[in-house]
Formats: sequence, C-alpha cells, structure tokens
Amino acid sequence: MADATNLNRPLCCEQFGSGAARGCFAAADGSLQWEAWGWRWWDFSGAFTVKPQRLAGGAGGALGTASPPLSSLIAVFLPQGFPDSVSPDYLPYQLWDSVQAFASSLSGSLATHAVLLGIGVGNAKASVSAATATWLVKDSTGMLGRIIFAWWKGSKLDCNAKQWRLFADILNDVAMFLEIMAPIYPIFFTITICTSNLAKCIVSVAGGATRAALTMHQARRNNMADVSAKDSSQETLVNLAGLLVSLLMLPLVSDCPGVFDLQQLVEGHQEPYLLRWDLSQNQVQVVLSQMAGPETILRAATHGLVLEALQEDGPLPRGLEELRNQLRAGPEKDNWVIVRDTHQVLDKLFPKFLKGLQDAGWKTEKHQLEVDEWRATWLLSPEKKVL
Repeated sequence: MADATNLNRPLCCEQFGSGAARGCFAAADGSLQWEAWGWRWWDFSGAFTVKPQRLAGGAGGALGTASPPLSSLIAVFLPQGFPDSVSPDYLPYQLWDSVQAFASSLSGSLATHAVLLGIGVGNAKASVSAATATWLVKDSTGMLGRIIFAWWKGSKLDCNAKQWRLFADILNDVAMFLEIMAPIYPIFFTITICTSNLAKCIVSVAGGATRAALTMHQARRNNMADVSAKDSSQETLVNLAGLLVSLLMLPLVSDCPGVFDLQQLVEGHQEPYLLRWDLSQNQVQVVLSQMAGPETILRAATHGLVLEALQEDGPLPRGLEELRNQLRAGPEKDNWVIVRDTHQVLDKLFPKFLKGLQDAGWKTEKHQLEVDEWRATWLLSPEKKVL
C-alpha cells in the first residue's frame, strides 16, 4: 500500500510535445493514477488508471496507454508532432484550402458533366471519331500550354508564391466556368474546351510549384515529406466528400431546363401557359399563368394530348399528320418548332372541340383535372391571346 504522505506527490510526469503534461500518482489501493495538469485542444490523450498485476517470476505491472478515435484521425490527417512541427498559420490555411478544394470538386463535377454532354455522350447521332478528335486536340493544347508556361514563368514562381497560388485558384475557376458554358454554343465548343484545358494545365504548373514553396514554409522540423503526404490525405478526403455530394447534385442539375429551354418556352407559346415537351422521357410539362382560367387549362391538357398523339401511329388530321412526319424526320432540337406549329393547329381545332363538348352537355366553365396551385408570371406580347 502507498504511504499516505506520498499520495499527493507525483511519482513521475510525461508530456507529448507541447501538449498538456500529466503526472502519475500512487493511489491508496496501490494503483497508479494518471492526472492531466493542463489541457490543450489538440491533446486528446486523457487520463487512465493502471493497476499492478503480479506476473510469473514476480514481475510487476506495466504502464499502458489509451487514445480515443479522434487521436487516431489526427495521426492520419495531421503531421507528426502537430502543432509544434508546423508553422502557426498551418491550420487556418489548411481549413480554407479544404473549403476551396470541396467547392472546386463540385464545380469540377458540373464541368465534366457539361463537357461530356457537349462532346456527344447520350446523343445517338454523335460521332465517336469526332468526339475522339476533339478530346485529343483538347489534351494536346493543354500539354503545349504546360510546357510554354513552365518555360515562361517557371523562374518567377518562387518570388511571389502567394500571388501565383491565388492566380492558380482564380484561373481554375475560370476554366471550369468555360467548360460549364461550352455546350451553350456548340459552334465554339472545341475552342472553348481547348482554352479551358489550357488554363487547367497552367493551374497545375503554378499551383504545384507554389505548393512546394508553401510546404517548405509550413514544415518547421524539416518534415516536408510528412506535411506534403498529410496534405494529400486531406485533399483526398475532401475530394471524396465532394464526389459523394456530386452524386446527389448532378441528377438534380441535369434534369433542369437550360436557358435556351426557358427562352423557347416563353417565345414559342401564344397562350397563357408554358409547355415543355421532353421526348427522351416521353413527358409534357405544363406551367400555367396567373390569368389561366378553366378553358385555358382545358386547352393546355388538349395540347399535351395532341403532342402525345404525334408519337403514336393512329390516324390524325392532315395538319397533325404533317407535323408527325416532320417530327420523325427532324432532329430532337426541332421539338420547339413542332410545339409552335401545334399552336396554330389548335387555333383551328380547339374551338370546334370546345363547342362540341358544350353541345354534348359538358360544363366547360369548370373542370375536374388534377392541377396544382402553382402559377407563373411572364410578359405576354400584345398579339398573344388570353382565353
């Protein structure tokens, strides 16, 4: 048993780096009690108790250690000896760098989606050889740009590392913006993605070179390899999180109509409702105006049924038969032309259809169609009609 006078006197103490020190005390029951004397936010060792065990040969007890899971995560993602082994600005820089990497990962997913869409993925009429040639030209442009930029500015990257790092981040954002916008103007698609890939290759040279200088600044114990390796682990974890978020985000973004679609929606309609025809999903989407009444809703429903009939093989009036032949012969982008022409056909057919319903005893001043409460507002030109 321990002497009562020695219970409050530490037998020894230990300290990990600049973390909180802790002392070992002899408890009344003969066990060793470790108690922390100070606390720092990165010290997660904690206190523990070791009781003596009698082993064969009269050996005494051995001290053990314990570390919670968070301590293991710190060992995986932070350099050994953190925070004493790195510069004081290491943690703030890495936090903001992780935020930037996460945002770039999401933007990169959108850019990749746009490039694949513009190059013809999902389009049955796209040429594989043309897509391959475009991709090779894009990569070749980036390789040449990488060599030229390294020759032109390589000796100046050490002088202003922070400025070149900021330049690389901004140029990377510009490159991804160009890739996202590339499918909007197909005639300039190849030039746009070549320019964006050239910018990305410049980013890789400027960012990689300046990162080496920043790593040298952060490594305070000549531990550049450890700091660089842990930075790679942090970036990989952030990119993995960005990948998971992108898997949830891309289906939402890809299903939304683009700017061209919205423009065609407004310009191609002559009634207080908007109609979007999605042939790939065999779906007609209708948006009603604030001034849409029961007859407008009936016309919108009739319009959708007419478009559905164009995809079937049944008999149709002469005007609709011509539109069906035009639909089957033309590309999918001509859907807006078909929708616009069906307005003219409905101008002739719908009044007769509506009068026939009224003559048959139907009450057209109200309806039982399933319509939600959402309504939209847009500017109608003077020649557009309101039922």
